[in-house]
Amino acid sequence: MRKLILEILFATFLLCSHKAEAQKNDTIRIDGTNINTKVLKEGIQRYLVYFKMNKDAPRTETQFWTRTIKRSDYNGKQVIEITQEWEDKDSVIHTVKSISDAATMQPLYHKTWWKVKTARTATTKTVTETIVDFVTKTVHLNGNLLSDSVTTRQAKAIWDAYKSSVNKNYLNWHLDLETFPLLPYKNGVTFLIPFYDPGTASKYQTVAYTVTGSVQLVGYDSQKIDCWLLEHNSKGNKEVFWISKKTKEVLKLEQELNKTMYRYKIKLGFSM
Repeated sequence: MRKLILEILFATFLLCSHKAEAQKNDTIRIDGTNINTKVLKEGIQRYLVYFKMNKDAPRTETQFWTRTIKRSDYNGKQVIEITQEWEDKDSVIHTVKSISDAATMQPLYHKTWWKVKTARTATTKTVTETIVDFVTKTVHLNGNLLSDSVTTRQAKAIWDAYKSSVNKNYLNWHLDLETFPLLPYKNGVTFLIPFYDPGTASKYQTVAYTVTGSVQLVGYDSQKIDCWLLEHNSKGNKEVFWISKKTKEVLKLEQELNKTMYRYKIKLGFSM
């Protein structure tokens, strides 16, 4: 009897070990060794971005995002350069230039420009420009070099966020639409992605995205496109991305905010 009990306990131990190993294998921490930058194609991609105040509400806050990918040389290093231009109904409101290592996508340079409405009046616009140079380890805000001595709220938040990323490996969160195509997809896997959004107050963090299944999107001429569903959840925020299995492109995002507001990103098939 004692021998039988020991055999059962041993079998249970093996089963639990296999389950633990399976769970471990279903979680992948992303770094430069397990992404495939070759899937990024040079050229222009455009997205339609808009909000709905509820599921059945009219679309509002419409924007068009133009993202251009090209491979080039930067200080003798092979890189991927991605520029972005965001337009609202009557003007360009945001531009970005990001340079990343061609093999690992580690950020090397990131410059952003924002035209934003002030809190006091919806018609007054202010301009903010940030430059984060990861090679020289410098951060500029509106032409001013940041350091530990900064005291203004915005500058201190941007500088503290940058310091949280120093000496760490991470990807550029402002390039999420170009990062997701690089991942090693399989059903049920959770990717732990170390992200930092340069030039913002968002600090370095590891973010979990889970492949929850597959679905078909219907495109032009009733074309059925096989997609992975990639999901991210945080407090008051749920994001679901549709990733083409063939081209690896992000074709769609549906984001639910506090269960009251929705944001969508739709990749345009062609544009002028």
